[in-house]
Parts: sequence; C-alpha cells; structure tokens
Amino acid sequence: MAIEFRQRHVNQALMGIPRRAESSDRATLTRTFVAAGSFSAMLHSSDHQVLYGRRGAGKTHALLHLSDLVDGAGDVAVYLDLRTLGSAGGLYSDSGIPAAVRGTQLLVDTIEAVHDELLAVAVDRELGDPDTLLPALDAVAEAATAVEVVGEVERETKANSAEEVSHGLELGLPSTARVSLGHKRSAGGERRLRRTGTERHRVVFGPLGRALRAVTRALKGRRMWLLLDEWSSLPRQLQPLLADLLRRSFLPTPGITVKIAAIERRSRFRARLADGDHLGIEVGADAASAVSLDDLMILDDARTRAQEFFAQLFFNHATARLVAMLPAPPADANALVAEAFRGSAFGELVRAAEGVPRDAINIAALSAQRAHDQPIGLRDVRLAARDWYLRDKQSALSGDEAATALLRKLVDEVVGRRRSRTFLLDRAQGPRHELIADLYDARLLHVLRRGLADQHHPGTLYDGFAIDYGCYVALLLGEDSRRPRGSWLTLPKGVPPDGFSLAREAVDLDRL
Repeated sequence: MAIEFRQRHVNQALMGIPRRAESSDRATLTRTFVAAGSFSAMLHSSDHQVLYGRRGAGKTHALLHLSDLVDGAGDVAVYLDLRTLGSAGGLYSDSGIPAAVRGTQLLVDTIEAVHDELLAVAVDRELGDPDTLLPALDAVAEAATAVEVVGEVERETKANSAEEVSHGLELGLPSTARVSLGHKRSAGGERRLRRTGTERHRVVFGPLGRALRAVTRALKGRRMWLLLDEWSSLPRQLQPLLADLLRRSFLPTPGITVKIAAIERRSRFRARLADGDHLGIEVGADAASAVSLDDLMILDDARTRAQEFFAQLFFNHATARLVAMLPAPPADANALVAEAFRGSAFGELVRAAEGVPRDAINIAALSAQRAHDQPIGLRDVRLAARDWYLRDKQSALSGDEAATALLRKLVDEVVGRRRSRTFLLDRAQGPRHELIADLYDARLLHVLRRGLADQHHPGTLYDGFAIDYGCYVALLLGEDSRRPRGSWLTLPKGVPPDGFSLAREAVDLDRL
C-alpha cells in the first residue's frame, strides 16, 4: 500500500507539469530549464538572433529563462509577447483595414510597449540616472508618433469650426488609397488637409534612434535585451514593417541586443520593394545568426543523449512537487525514471516525443494518468501517444484534405511497403511541395538529417525525414486486423527501424 501511495504521488507530479512556459513564474522557469548541447551559451551571446522552432520546441521557455539570467546579471531585459501587443488579434488581422493603418498601429504599439517596460524596470530597480533616463524614455514615447508625409498636399483653412488631424503610415509600401487615422479637437479655426495623388508615410527613424542611444547611455553600462516572443502571431504582411523598425533603430544602437522567437514557415522578415530595395531584416546579416531549436533537438543518432535530456527535464519539473509530497523524493533524474517507468517504457516515450519537449510532457502526463498508482508501462505510453496524436496533431490537419492525403500515402509507402519510419527527400524537390512543410510544421514529419550527399551524384543533396510516432502507434497496439503475421511490427524494438540508405530510392513526391 505504501509503495502504491508513493507511486501515485510520482505520477501526480508528472501530470502536474505545466504545459506552457507562460503559466510558470520566472524562478521556476530558470530552475526547470534544460539546455540541449551548447544552446544556452549561444542564447546568452550578445549577438542579435532569430530563434526558430516549431510549436512546443521551447522558444518561450528559452526567452523567459534568458530574461531571468539577464536581470540577474544586472542588465535590463524587455520581454514582449507579441500576441498581447496593443490591439493584436483585432486591428492587425483585419484585412478590411488598409495595411498602412495597421502597420502604423503595430509600430506605435511596439514602441510604446518597449517604453512602458523600460519605465517599469527603471522605477522598480532604480536604474541609471533618473535625470537623464526619464527624459530619454519620454523621447522614445514621442518618437512613436513622428511621421513624415511624402506627396502632394493641399491645405485650406477656415474660421469658426473644428480642426481635424490625420496621420498614417505605409513605411515604403506603394499605395493609391488615402489613409486617415486621427482625431478631432475644438479650436478657433478649421484646418482642412486635402491630399492628392499617391502618398507614402514613413516613420522618422532619426529621433527614435537618438532616443534609444540616450536610453543606453543613461543605463550606465547595462545592456538592454529586447526579447520578442510569438513573432509569427503577427500577420505576415506586417512582419517586414516591424523588422524594418528593428533594423533601422534597435539593431544599430550600441548596448542593445535583440532576440526574436519565431516559427520559420510562418515568419517573413524581409520584403523586396519595386525599386529593388528591401524592407526588413536580412537574417544572417542584420541579425547575426538564426538558431533552430528543431535542429538542436535532432537526437536520432544519440538515444542516450536524448534520454538524458528528457529525464533531466522531467526531474527538474517534478522535483518541486515531489519535495512537498514525499519525505524522500528521487535524488536525481535516473532515480526518477527508474521509479516512474517500467522496463523500456521511458525509451518508448522519448521516441514518441520526437524531440519536442511539449509533446513529451503531454504524453508523460497522459501515461501517468493511465498508470494511476503503478509504474508507467509500455502500453501506457503507446495509448497516451495515440491519444495525444488524435487530440492535438491530427486535428491540426482538419480541413486540409491534400496534406491528409499525402500523409496517408507516405505512411503506406514508408511504413507499410518499406517497413521503415524514415525516408529521404531530394532538397531540390522539397521546396516545391508546400504540403511537406505543412506536415513538418504540424509535427507529423520530423527532420533527422540535413544535407545528406550521394557520392554517385554529388550535386544532389537529401534531407532525412521520420514519420511521427503517432501515425503508426495504432499498429503497435495491435489494432489493425490487416497486419500480416510475422511482419516488422513484431520486432523486439516495437517500432520501425531508423537509418538512411542512399542506395534505397528516395521518395518521389510527384509520383507518390
């Protein structure tokens, strides 16, 4: 009875792990953070960076962890969740409003949010010289409304009426529509502003850049870290506008480091203009580097390293709860795994997670729920992985018949006919098929190797993909009556083998 009581608490601790980083306080995030390889050192560098990763890869956790480290080191961290910025989800996404108006509001909201965060930090921590810092922050707020109108303007003034003031922004994008964003106020006369022809509205970056330099000087040696999360939540049409604001104002300012967390396929940092110039950030030039959490979490050739990573992740998250529940909680990650899992169940969970921390946490929680007061077994993991696949991943493709059909054909070809879970795809072929990118983005396909070369055809490079565990877990549970006796599904490993052979024909998407 005592053993079952202890096991129940261990399982409850796994079920209680937060699914999203935003729901935890900064101290907990720092304590539970687990870095893959040299990622922590790369993240903490002062270079401007774009941090790529699919949903659940740990981007938010990484930025919040960095924010805590920065504050602890005496620097200033400004963390912005772009999903909650100003009128995000309302004005920004309303395609019925001209892009110029939405872009204006986005940039104004961003600058004001940076100002508000800096002001709050300055007051709470009593940073720098108030006589210089506060005026500099005021200048940042004033710069948010500075615009330059380029075009033919005709003015007319009348007496004894009201004054209407209009302003807008297009930031270099061509437009033939008139833009009006303003307010009215009482006055002794009326000034009517009539614009004709094509107009362009541009932010005057000079005042903003000068204000930011004044802020960094007033911080007296403390570096400002601007951490922008959920970049991909912004409409793609507006993303280059915000990127251009960063390129012209924040990136060139000494003493400021910018880190951006984004989903690669849903991000657009640069737009080419009609005159040949570009708008936004050139990743690799303006932003010094792009780090992919998906690539860092490729663990196909190092099962021991993968298991060590996820064991430490579960231990870091569960420890706080177990200390309060048990008089003698597991002493380390290995002890927790030995107590929570039976036989090869933990290795199967690592395989089912496919390198995605949020998937691992959810599958572990569902497995613990099924096990109740017993150690988690192999069947618990497989049932939990099936439930998570049906609940989260498969639902992401609902309504996309083309992507669903391609996934079904890939599983039939690779798992059914080839008796594998991995396949090769010509890199030159992949970009022509957006459906592959959609399946990868939905975490139904996973890249295990990039740039594999064929010595017989040196000009051809391949990417090695794996089909998600959830796509065939029902077969492992013995729920397919068509499964042939003695097939690969009865192998001791329980899952199709890994490995890439260039001697084997790569998947031809057009023929498939």
